[in-house]
Formats: sequence, structure tokens, C-alpha cells
Amino acid sequence: MSATARAEQVHGDVASAVEPLGLLVEDVAVTPAGKRRLVRVLVDREVTPLLSGDDTTSPVEPLSLDEVADATRAVSDALDASDVMGDQPYVLEVSSPGTDRPLAEPRHFRRNVGRLVELTPTEGESLTGRITAATDREVTLEVPGPKGRPGTTHTVAYADCAQARVQVEFNRASGATETAPDDEKDS
Repeated sequence: MSATARAEQVHGDVASAVEPLGLLVEDVAVTPAGKRRLVRVLVDREVTPLLSGDDTTSPVEPLSLDEVADATRAVSDALDASDVMGDQPYVLEVSSPGTDRPLAEPRHFRRNVGRLVELTPTEGESLTGRITAATDREVTLEVPGPKGRPGTTHTVAYADCAQARVQVEFNRASGATETAPDDEKDS
């Protein structure tokens, strides 16, 4: 079996295994690693129903470690039950996509509502702003104004987006902070 055919079959088996968990497969890579193979699977929360609904602005929770562990068990069981990997041993890695992956699909933008992104349109200058809404056809960014001036809102159709990436923020602007349970301080 060719490497491409194996990866496609693994993708199908894995997608069926994680779908009941409300997850989808973003990517599968099967690469040789000495006498073994390395199977890397990227899974993320299914947000496609949110694209066509009325709610285009609420943040989407990232995957928890428990959800990734559940996905790992489901993927492992599916691969063990299938003959796609043959008799050769393999190492399985299951994770969620990192912030360095480009935003290429409408679901990627919807998943990152509230985050700072750098977007390069097919024409014009790059925009760096916070995603305020994402539908199945377009994304809306709030771009801060220079030196305290009011910001501007830009709506860009996905067809007009050449590239987009999440920007890592170590210190978010005040008012933009999402409080996680571990971040709360006792008073």
C-alpha cells in the first residue's frame, strides 16, 4: 500500500472514530521512523454547525486534555481494529492544531473568534486585528486605530483571503482578557 493510500485510509478510520466525540480530523501524517512508523493525528472540535447559525461571535472552547485523551483512545482502538497499519509497529500522536497552523477554512476562523490574527488579503495591505465574527462566507476583524484613535471594522470574504494566522499574545489588552478557571485569584 502506498504512503498516500495508507494516510487516506487512516484518515477515514480516524474520522469515523472521533466523530461520536464531536471532533473532526484536521490532518493525518504517517511517516517512517526507523523500524516503526509515526502516525500524527490532529483533531479539533466540530464547529461547522456554528457557521450557518445566528451565533457568529461567541468564543469556542479549545479542546481539553481529557478530550484529547478520549480521542487518543478512540483513534488507537480504531487503528488496532483495522489492518491499515499492518504488522509493523507504530507510534501514535494525537493533538489539537497549534496556533502556528494557518487559518484556511471557515471553521478555522470561527474557532478563533476573539483572537488576534494577521490576515493578508489577495489585494491590499495585511490587517492585524481581533476576529469579532465568522460566518460560512466571511470574517470580521476589529483593527485597532493608531495611537488611541478609534479602530476600524473590516469584513473580508474567505475567497479574498490569501493567508491568515493567529498571533500569539502574552499580554492581552485590558477588556479582552478571557478568565480561565486557573487564572482566577482568591480575594
